[in-house]
Amino acid sequence: MSDSRPSPSRVSFASVTPNNIGTVRKLNSVLFPIKYSEKFYNDIVQPNVEDFCQLIYYNDVPVGTMCCRIEVKDDQAKLYLMTLAVLAAYRSRGIGSESLQHLIDTAAAHAKPKINAIYLHVQVSNGDAKRFYERHGFKEVGLYENYYKKITPHDAWILQRDIEPTNGSDGK
Repeated sequence: MSDSRPSPSRVSFASVTPNNIGTVRKLNSVLFPIKYSEKFYNDIVQPNVEDFCQLIYYNDVPVGTMCCRIEVKDDQAKLYLMTLAVLAAYRSRGIGSESLQHLIDTAAAHAKPKINAIYLHVQVSNGDAKRFYERHGFKEVGLYENYYKKITPHDAWILQRDIEPTNGSDGK
């Protein structure tokens, strides 16, 4: 019986930099129904998010992106997953799952600031995406009405997963 999932060596990641931002722009133009702003692209190449804004490669071919920002409120740091997507031709190979697990592991190991949770928005019409995140430990924590301005439906589920630090410390 063959397994269509890639071996770990086939999927790799690279931080988004000014040198590869053009690849990210091209992928995003294909992957998402909206056009991202210059501020978005400037923000994802900043040093404080280099671990969380990554190009996703399969057999050394760029096939997806994931981009996050760190949000700190009341001494709690959360990672907001702005984008995670893989080109259609490369889906159902475990690449998205491996990418999300890479992000979760990176967040758990991050110390300054300590990441307490990862959250994201999913358009209410995208049940497949919601189920994908729920399979990876995310839970629906709310509904944001009129989140999307330029696409319909406008509403988004808010999904979140709490993060446990990997260093054995509970942060006290």
